[in-house]
Amino acid sequence: MHLLHIVQLYWPVPSGAARYFIEIGERLAREGHTVTVLATDARDLEYLWDGRKQRVAERESWHNGVRVLRFPVRRAPGPPIIYPLIRRLMVELGRAGRPSAALLRRLAALTPRMPELEAFLAHAPELADVDLVHTTNITLDFAILPAARWARRRGLRHICTPFVHLGEPDNPQIVRYYGMPHQIALLRGCDAVATMTSLERDFLIARGVPTERVHVVGAGVTPADLAGGDGARFRQGQGIAGPIVLSLGTAAYDKGTVHVLEAMRRLWASGSEATWVQCGPLMGHFAQLYAGLPEAERARTRVLGYVSDALRHDALAAADVYAQPSRTDSFGITYLEAWCYGVPVVGALAGGVPAVIRHGVDGLLVPFGDVPALTGAITRLLGDRELARAMGAAGAAQVLRSMTWDAVYKRARPLYPKGY
Repeated sequence: MHLLHIVQLYWPVPSGAARYFIEIGERLAREGHTVTVLATDARDLEYLWDGRKQRVAERESWHNGVRVLRFPVRRAPGPPIIYPLIRRLMVELGRAGRPSAALLRRLAALTPRMPELEAFLAHAPELADVDLVHTTNITLDFAILPAARWARRRGLRHICTPFVHLGEPDNPQIVRYYGMPHQIALLRGCDAVATMTSLERDFLIARGVPTERVHVVGAGVTPADLAGGDGARFRQGQGIAGPIVLSLGTAAYDKGTVHVLEAMRRLWASGSEATWVQCGPLMGHFAQLYAGLPEAERARTRVLGYVSDALRHDALAAADVYAQPSRTDSFGITYLEAWCYGVPVVGALAGGVPAVIRHGVDGLLVPFGDVPALTGAITRLLGDRELARAMGAAGAAQVLRSMTWDAVYKRARPLYPKGY
């Protein structure tokens, strides 16, 4: 069986969607199937609309038995703000109920776009034996749409893992970018839709995606791959003696990173000796905010940017609390990583996170953007170490029960053709 995966950001990009397809694709390859990934050349998400950000230069590579082909991102002339302006226009047109799905599809293809990908799909002889197409990330539909058309013309099975970001309850600000008419039409036309949580599943069914085609697959970790972190080594290397509050992933407003920083500032003002550690790329607005902090406050942080897996594991081993109160996570793999080290987590009452974190059992949930509530949650976990240990242990047990990549693969494998 030859499987074609369309993944906008793929290894070595530290993306949740990339990790999901790496884990599924490499297991399929180990079964003896041919797996080809078509990706953009973006390393930073922002590169999709801002050419000043990082890209991956290598056009073709192999990673653990999976062939990876990258196609250059092309953008409309003009400043990076053109992309969000077009997306906002699409949302407003969709809310007004005026445009056809066809018009929205045309707008989605204005910028960014990948004409080389479309040409490759149309003419590449090595795709003649493809049996199935699996696409992802419905808000980055510029890459999904040509693949969906190609699969439909060839009569191929099409699976989509949309990673719908539900945002805050009763606030459509985020989810409206994931539920536009052309996006829902695309998902209705898929043979199967794999969701991260039951919350995402229910949202799509309510929008008209056939119930029998929507499956909760989830995400996971491989605990053995995370093992080996040395907290003492991290503390010594970073010169940290007191408690550590850790955040991983992209530093951005929607990820709650701005609010974690503000909560830490309140903790410091009240006399806390905690240090905040952030590992992951910085979005432009966060980098600007961080640069404006007083030197004394920056000294109480370690904003490390991209880090190696070894350093990431050391940071997890050193952490006392993991904080990522995001409104744009359909699942949140990093909570699982923290639990593997027995670290309690703080998330937001938004997205798919309430289906992952059990409030009061393995972590705490706060309203997105509620800095006083977030400050209180971090303070509680730093101050009550028995509670923190109990929550971390409960999370670790939950991971082993149902949140490993092997468990995810068992749920995802039936979506691929039977008889192979």
